[in-house]
Amino acid sequence: MSATKPLTKSAKVKSVIWDYFILTVGTMLYAFSWSCIFVPNQIASGGVTGAATVINFATGIPVYISFGAINIFLLVMGFLILGNAFGFKTIYVIAISTFFLDIFAGMENWYIFFDNKLLLVVVASCIESYGISLVLDHGGSTGGTDIIALIINKFWPVSLGTVYLCCDVFIIASVLLVPGKTLEDMVYGYVAMIIFSVFVDWVTLGRKSTWQLLVFSEKYEQIADYIIKELDRGVTALDAVGWFTKNEKKVLLILVRKNQLHNLTKVIKNIDPKAFISVSSASTVYGEGFDEIKTGVSIKKLKRKKNNADEQKQNS
Repeated sequence: MSATKPLTKSAKVKSVIWDYFILTVGTMLYAFSWSCIFVPNQIASGGVTGAATVINFATGIPVYISFGAINIFLLVMGFLILGNAFGFKTIYVIAISTFFLDIFAGMENWYIFFDNKLLLVVVASCIESYGISLVLDHGGSTGGTDIIALIINKFWPVSLGTVYLCCDVFIIASVLLVPGKTLEDMVYGYVAMIIFSVFVDWVTLGRKSTWQLLVFSEKYEQIADYIIKELDRGVTALDAVGWFTKNEKKVLLILVRKNQLHNLTKVIKNIDPKAFISVSSASTVYGEGFDEIKTGVSIKKLKRKKNNADEQKQNS
């Protein structure tokens, strides 16, 4: 059946090219909002770019230099703590972010100035947030506080947006250490921070939301095989009895991410047009392939300790 065929090599290449195209567009929007709006208007928001902007206000060091240096340090820390959690996409986004921050900074004709500074902050924050949402939606990251957030989220159930919020409060407040900066400058930074944090949390939770499906179909075996082989998700076949007919049936219980839902329902209907599907939102799913219960204790360390204890018992 055509619906269950894996992607061809050509389709995979096109998918990768499309991902990197969107990553590039998102990064350009992000860099443009900073180099052409925030920095020329002497506004420092959050994140590593905000920290680099504060450094620029205080020392004159170009934003892209501080941005690149801080991210290299954080990447090293990320690899040491998270292992290979950061793929080539993250390194790619950080590299081209540094590049575009430099390019746009030299394009003074593109600078945007409004008499209403609050409106300017809203516009810049919306452009930045949309750019970052494109990057996140296609598996990328701008590094910086993203790395700090992922390190914390590895051990504790704290949303990425909350970690951004805590880091940004400190970074934006530091603008008061720069001579000539006032409380008003700090407030503008916080307005930008709130818009960004809300937008990113909305996008992140949307991508990670989980849906529970109950599938009633005579062709449940074909559907289950597709889910396991193509979506790499588990399926549970539940015993059921149709009370009207008194016939025994199998009902498939499936948990999938939001971005898999459309493709799955389409495939199910292609396999069995008469299939009955019940879809409901699952607020949280803990387990392999989904979320991990964060307790502050590494599961790997616990397993290692247990294995060591078992070996000692066997040796004794």
